[in-house]
Amino acid sequence: MIVNQLAEQVPFTTADGSKIRSIIDATNAPVENQSLAEASLPAGAETQRHYHKLSEEIYFMLEGEAIIEVDGLERVVGPNDAILIPAGAWHQITATSQIRFLCCCAPVYCHLDTYFK
Repeated sequence: MIVNQLAEQVPFTTADGSKIRSIIDATNAPVENQSLAEASLPAGAETQRHYHKLSEEIYFMLEGEAIIEVDGLERVVGPNDAILIPAGAWHQITATSQIRFLCCCAPVYCHLDTYFK
């Protein structure tokens, strides 16, 4: 059994520009098929629009409000909203207030699977 504490995870900035703390992934557990991280952005910030060839993502909003864009469709999201981002879908999140959300990736998140224009 692996139990990781969020507060013990060191934050880093992903290739798309969000601040991440990996909760459980291949860097801190023997994970093979998925990863879970906490992401945050300050008000007014946005990730760089990108896609993942392999990873399907689910964002679960914990705090704040944002505009999520997936393949050209936009929606305002906030606490308790879950967003499915299929593999291959272009996406971007823009924080209209400070946001914090969980990001689950399957397969495991990898910087090399992040593509930009």
